[in-house]
Amino acid sequence: MLVSNVMVGIAAKLLLLISEKEDGRERQIEEMEAVKMVGLKRLIRRRSSLRNYVVGSVPEKLHCSLPSQHLARLTPKRFLDLHQFGNKQAIEKERARLGDEMNRGYFADMAEFKQHGGKIAVANKVVIPAMEAMKFPDFEVSFSDGKAMKLPIHVSDWAVDADKSSVPKASLVCLSFRASSQEMINSWSEPFVEAFRKSKDVHLYQVSFIDSWLLCRSPIKRFLLWTMKKPNHHESKDTLQKQMVYSFGDHYYFRKELKILNLLTGYIFLLDNFGRVRWQGFGLATEDELSSLLSCTSLLLDEK
Repeated sequence: MLVSNVMVGIAAKLLLLISEKEDGRERQIEEMEAVKMVGLKRLIRRRSSLRNYVVGSVPEKLHCSLPSQHLARLTPKRFLDLHQFGNKQAIEKERARLGDEMNRGYFADMAEFKQHGGKIAVANKVVIPAMEAMKFPDFEVSFSDGKAMKLPIHVSDWAVDADKSSVPKASLVCLSFRASSQEMINSWSEPFVEAFRKSKDVHLYQVSFIDSWLLCRSPIKRFLLWTMKKPNHHESKDTLQKQMVYSFGDHYYFRKELKILNLLTGYIFLLDNFGRVRWQGFGLATEDELSSLLSCTSLLLDEK
């Protein structure tokens, strides 16, 4: 009986020791887990802080996969320079731009184009009064021979009379952002040339915009312009010539000033000698719209 009691006492002590060890192990595991959680929280906070610092200016939409058509709008100056990360105004401006361009991609343009065929709005029927006309933004263009110039040509406030005489009284500026709009541009420009081919006070520019980063690189750009050269042995003797020019680089803010959203259609602007927009058309020309364009141009030629 005594032996039995001793055995029971030893077994109880062993169970107590085992229980204490198990409790100690559990406490150690809990302490280790707590240390891990603290370290993980610190790592998450550091990662979040770093992410907010580096890409705080980029909307979440940018981190999802982009369709290839969106890349056509990623221009050479598409992203902020490193020194601008501390510039809050520049960050806000770029954030607004990214959101704008993500919302207006190729698919949005195509869906809209299918609805109206490029005819965003009906052209002006009468000339826009000079006091209400907006100023056309200045931009640089290149000719196929490599020469560059600023458009539009307009009278400067400090220009002398001799300089003013060289400024055209009316300029038709046709803007094309994609090859699909070239036929639309021709529907306006060809009748315009036919109507004013003998006028020395009228200019016509067909502008093709090229915003591809690769094509804007200097060697590629020079080669591209060289391929655009046309032989002059069939040169027309008309006074008014269709001048084909090209504008390279980022045109986002230029388009924004003119409220140009859809890049698949053509845009036509009639400017006076002060560079003001006095008439505007879109897409393919209709007979009535051509008639209004020609009559408005004649009015500008008669203005003093």
